[in-house]
Amino acid sequence: MILGIGTDLANIERIAATLDRFGERFRNRVFTEVEQAKAERRADVAGTYAKRWAAKEACSKALGTGLRMGIAWKDMAVSNLESGQPVMELTGWAAERLREMTPEGYRAIIHVTLTDDHPWAQAFVVIEACRLHEAPLDTPPFAPHDTPDP
Repeated sequence: MILGIGTDLANIERIAATLDRFGERFRNRVFTEVEQAKAERRADVAGTYAKRWAAKEACSKALGTGLRMGIAWKDMAVSNLESGQPVMELTGWAAERLREMTPEGYRAIIHVTLTDDHPWAQAFVVIEACRLHEAPLDTPPFAPHDTPDP
């Protein structure tokens, strides 16, 4: 079952201007060390940050809150599997919100897709709930309470 969906469109040039103006202060406030390392290795640094910005916004919408109610930017982090597929990991208040919205006996899985076509970056997030016996345990995420007792 679908628990939430969210999408966001970010302007890469706006993110580039913010990076130029606020630099490390902006990066450290919004992005995890893993996200920063990924972006700084890429040819399109601003585009990489913009896609992750959009993913965080989309995830907050899928959680049903937007960026309010105590959610922090770094509570939502985008990383990539070896295949390159983006995954969203939640910590802090965002993880707590996910636990609250996940029905008993279900495991939450967050699907995220990112794209860009200069000057735009877009993200789409779907939060799905699968019954524990149907959800593969190696599928990201990420509700810490969702693994069945041995």
